Amino acid sequence: MHSHDHSHGHDHSHQFDTHNRAFAIAVILNTLFVVIEAVYGVLSGSLALIADAGHNLSDVMGLLLAWAASWLASKAATTSKTYGLKKTTILAALFNALILIAAVGGITWEALQRLGNPGEIAGLVVVVVAGIGVVINGITMMLFMKGQKGDLNIRGAFLHMAADTAVSVGVVISGTILMFTDQAWIDPVISLVIAVVIFLGTWQLLKESINLALNAVPRGIDPAAVREHLEHLPGVQSAHHLHIWALSTTENALTVHLVKPDPEGDDEAIHQASAMLAAEFNIHHTTIQWERGGALCPNGTTH
Repeated sequence: MHSHDHSHGHDHSHQFDTHNRAFAIAVILNTLFVVIEAVYGVLSGSLALIADAGHNLSDVMGLLLAWAASWLASKAATTSKTYGLKKTTILAALFNALILIAAVGGITWEALQRLGNPGEIAGLVVVVVAGIGVVINGITMMLFMKGQKGDLNIRGAFLHMAADTAVSVGVVISGTILMFTDQAWIDPVISLVIAVVIFLGTWQLLKESINLALNAVPRGIDPAAVREHLEHLPGVQSAHHLHIWALSTTENALTVHLVKPDPEGDDEAIHQASAMLAAEFNIHHTTIQWERGGALCPNGTTH
């Protein structure tokens, strides 16, 4: 005899509500900064500012992507999409990681070109505008500081803003030095250092988002520990066919077969399992199938 439990007592809309204001402020501030950079780039004739305005515009698109995914994940499930659209947060994190990696490539290429052929020396206007960028990007980064620790999608937005802050700081430092010296090599070298820092920060985001997209066990969950906890439930002899995957960047799911010869206490064991998995492993969606010992599993194996 088999029975199933589906525990879905998790509220999916609060995640979007929590970050909605942060995304709105971030998009408005960064769109404003793109306009400021573009205008002053044209007025000062600085190709560096115009190019950076284009780069920051791509970051606004990255923020919009993460925002849209956060909104879609809050939508209710349907008969054809039984888990809703929660996976969009994983896809957004993956795309944002790829955008950041591409940005690193662009920064590296430009820096190497300038090492061999130094460009214009950054003027006061460039340094001031970059300073404004440090403030705006820094404020935006702080908006996502707390949420990025438990949400890969929010971490993607956070890393975008952290990368932009680092680039702006680099422009301020190198521009200030270049205004008083003729050490043109400083600018591309600082850019290369920044590219390395961004790459190191993005690599983990890329790995985790790919793993989640492939339904790998989410980071921080030990399958062996989960199995051990399940096998300590009253009356349970063993656990097998254990699968753990991410529904989104914040929600995890599990299916498992538990061998429990005596049906007495099934309901209580299910409640214990659901509570334990939620509290210990942040798994809020569980499906448990009972086996009474020696039963034939769907794949033809016996236990």
